[in-house]
Amino acid sequence: MARVLDVTGFGAVPGARADAAPAVTAALRAAAAQRGPATLRFPPGDYHLWPERAERRELYVSNTVGDDPRHRDKTIALLVEAAEELVISGAGARLILHGLQTTFAVLDSRRVRIEGLAFDFAVPTVVDATVVAAGVAAGRAYRLISVPEATLFSVEGRSVRWHGELLGTGAYAWEGRDALEYTQVHDPASGRTRRAPNPLFDRVRRIEPVGRREIRIEYDHGGEPADTGLVYQMRPTTRDHPGGLVLDSAEVTLSGLRFGFLHGFGVVAQAAQDVTIEDCEFRAPRDTGRYSAGYADFVQFSGCSGRAVVRDCLFDGPHDDPVNVHGTYLRVAGQPGPRTLELEYAHRETAGMPQFAPGDQVEIVDRETLRPIAAATVRRVRQPSGRDHDAPLRSIVLTVGAALPGGLAGRAAVENVTRTPAVHLARNVFRNVPTRGVLVTTRRQVLIEENRFERTGMAAVYVSGDAAEWWESGPVRDLTVRNNEIIEPGGPGVFVDPRSSRSDPAHPVHRGVVVEGNRFVLDGVPALDAKDTAGLRFRDNSVVRVGAPAPDVVLRSCPDADIELGSHPDAGVGPAQVGTVIGAPGGEEQAIRPRPAS
Repeated sequence: MARVLDVTGFGAVPGARADAAPAVTAALRAAAAQRGPATLRFPPGDYHLWPERAERRELYVSNTVGDDPRHRDKTIALLVEAAEELVISGAGARLILHGLQTTFAVLDSRRVRIEGLAFDFAVPTVVDATVVAAGVAAGRAYRLISVPEATLFSVEGRSVRWHGELLGTGAYAWEGRDALEYTQVHDPASGRTRRAPNPLFDRVRRIEPVGRREIRIEYDHGGEPADTGLVYQMRPTTRDHPGGLVLDSAEVTLSGLRFGFLHGFGVVAQAAQDVTIEDCEFRAPRDTGRYSAGYADFVQFSGCSGRAVVRDCLFDGPHDDPVNVHGTYLRVAGQPGPRTLELEYAHRETAGMPQFAPGDQVEIVDRETLRPIAAATVRRVRQPSGRDHDAPLRSIVLTVGAALPGGLAGRAAVENVTRTPAVHLARNVFRNVPTRGVLVTTRRQVLIEENRFERTGMAAVYVSGDAAEWWESGPVRDLTVRNNEIIEPGGPGVFVDPRSSRSDPAHPVHRGVVVEGNRFVLDGVPALDAKDTAGLRFRDNSVVRVGAPAPDVVLRSCPDADIELGSHPDAGVGPAQVGTVIGAPGGEEQAIRPRPAS
């Protein structure tokens, strides 16, 4: 029988403003030390967690700050470490984080379940500035912007200084000026969010506060602004923390969690096995004037294995992709022997992580075509630990069991194909997304079904893979996208776009992609756009046009494609367009007549 512990037994007081971090740390350590199953309860109420006495660990996390020594140590509000068979339960409990922190981390653990908790930040690191009025007065343009109660600022001359809370060190947790480093624009009326320029602080003549939450900005020109009602979502760009972390752990479930805001790079599952995220809500609290619930992605699986499951979740208001599943290509920098490769992390935001273990299977690919060159089994590896900086953080020396072809340095990349998960994404809702809804590059079975994608800024489902830009690895071998609603995406509904610089029609990058039973509502974009993919199947889909025409399907270098299109009337909207463009063997596009629906 599971032993039940309560955070109040360690000194935490729900509803108190005092720092609960020491009590929560003590409770988590005690729970992890239990032999056999244990449950740690958070009774209903608010718990404030400050960074000064929180747990800290040196960690290197995918797509954050790489090996930047300024950000080696991560501050963690809720740390589960070396635990087994632990449930953390908190229905009705809300953890309010102060400063810059990772909400939770599960390290070196097995069979952990976190359920019911809500997380939020006292001062989010995104400024949501709503234009509540705009016009021209005395020949000069002006805007009146309103910011949420949680946003802290001061007006200093013709500039606005945004900042976090004052910490015990006497410094602000974070600060920046005016438009900060990144902006995206949210339109509550249309339900669209897009990456766009920020005109709020261009040619400013005067700035003055109006009450506690409003700022009047006057300009040195007379052009009337036309953006009343829009929300400018501004933030810095340094991803110094993961928003949450599951690292080197197995059988971890996040259930019924509510994320009002995630600072940094979302919930990252890294080198983890069998991770499930279910019935979770990623959304800013209603009626607060806040719209941004995340600083970047919401969920990322990096170098995982087993099954990656995301189901029955709401993703509303990220600053990048809600769900991203990928591995990491490492560049071949040297080849000192026939069985030895010198590898390096190529992207500045990813470094310091171990990538291989003896017995793992690796694939070596040509960086330009992404075509496999060789496969091998790892025998020995010298690499960073992911927990310290004693070894070089950007380089790995890998020895495999068989001789490799020569001339790999500079032209090849290596992927660990053992650390690739099967993926199931089901019954999720994606809205107010500036980018893609789902990115996935993994060679194991992927099923994306019964989701609703509402007006994503780019493609709803994106299949990439590249060894030149983000170095996110993995060919797709078995992907089914079925029974989803894809409503007015800003890019193709399903976009299969390996970032190869040279196509090889005889050796496509991806294969086994099936798009079936989906309902597409489209304005000027195709339902499916694909290149370098073999055996595509497009069938039983409803394609409804509500705006500009476009081909339903665009293919380039996609042999053995089976494209079924037909007229699918929708009341009040009109029939689907049935034109298609399909690539010839050499990659040139030519119009053909598709096979009609039976």
